[in-house]
Amino acid sequence: MRRRHPRPRLRCAAATLAILAAAGLAGAGQATATPFLPDDSGLLGHADGWRHEQWNFDGRYGVDAPRAWANLIAADRPGGEGVTVAVVDSGVAYSDQPPFRGSPDLAGTQFVPGYDFVDDDPYPLDHNGHGTHVASTIAERTDNGVGLTGLAYGVRIMPVRVLNDQLQGDADVIARGVRFAAEHGAKIINLSLSFDTGVGPKQVPQLQRAIDDAYARGSLVVASAGNQAEEVLAYPARADHALAVGATTEHGCLASYSDTGPGLDLVAPGGGDDRAVPGDPTCQVGRAGPAIDQVTLTGTTPDRFGIVGYMGTSMAAPHVSAAAALVVASGLIGTDPPPAAIADRLEHTARDLGSPGYDPSYGWGLVDAAAATTPSAGQGGP
Repeated sequence: MRRRHPRPRLRCAAATLAILAAAGLAGAGQATATPFLPDDSGLLGHADGWRHEQWNFDGRYGVDAPRAWANLIAADRPGGEGVTVAVVDSGVAYSDQPPFRGSPDLAGTQFVPGYDFVDDDPYPLDHNGHGTHVASTIAERTDNGVGLTGLAYGVRIMPVRVLNDQLQGDADVIARGVRFAAEHGAKIINLSLSFDTGVGPKQVPQLQRAIDDAYARGSLVVASAGNQAEEVLAYPARADHALAVGATTEHGCLASYSDTGPGLDLVAPGGGDDRAVPGDPTCQVGRAGPAIDQVTLTGTTPDRFGIVGYMGTSMAAPHVSAAAALVVASGLIGTDPPPAAIADRLEHTARDLGSPGYDPSYGWGLVDAAAATTPSAGQGGP
């Protein structure tokens, strides 16, 4: 989170789409809790179930979800229970309202009232699938024998629709969505969206003010860095009081599409191909990697679901939002910590990548949900 440093069309931060991407490696992490391994089935018939696909949660360069889950179970707040996370996006498939259906793997997830600022009604249902994918990474039902898992599966989700079915939106609508989320009690606000890198606060002052006001109310705004492979962050990730998140691959390398630059705070799994990073021998330019899988809408109708892979900084941001929710629920930094304290916790416990210490390619490093929720854990960081 940077503590220093006519309506533009919005560019969604999901770079590409891949169906049924799958990979898996044994988990690795700094924490010591006995891992919790839920029974979600993943692709039908695979012996490893969800672990076969969700490298982002349990792979070598994942966020160490099993130990984070165990930490929250030990704290009697399983999955971040009690924390509200707003998904300000294309809506969420949370309810059966024909022709819409709720996602079968979000059934039982607790939703709090949101709003549709595109159609101006109280039913922020997903017309695209992007918002449902994001919400599922955060809060998909876990240990239910179905589909995949969500990093903060016990949280309350507030769906706020600000993008149309083509994933387009404008600053006024997004700002209204951010204000709604903050005013209605969202502790974490996820913005998996970005403008072109040429857009800044002077072009979208209403969005800058909304983010500042959310911060003042105690909400942590998490934003995706952008997908133009430029050395400058896209807005709103570039905004003061936003936690900027870039994307990494299964190999622990910066993703080929991820924007970078001063002010980048953290990275998280976004999937896709590696990008060459000076001084980082881990990276092999162009080396292919899997997407981020989740259960979401498939095809062109709002009532069909499957395991779908997306790649982008859109997919990285919800890992950080979910980890932030787990930190809040854990109580390790207080019962109602300010957004700066949450950000500091995530940065201090991040896994350093690339050059030692802070760098503009990886920020403070790869978010580590297990280390962030382990008492007395701390490494790296500002």
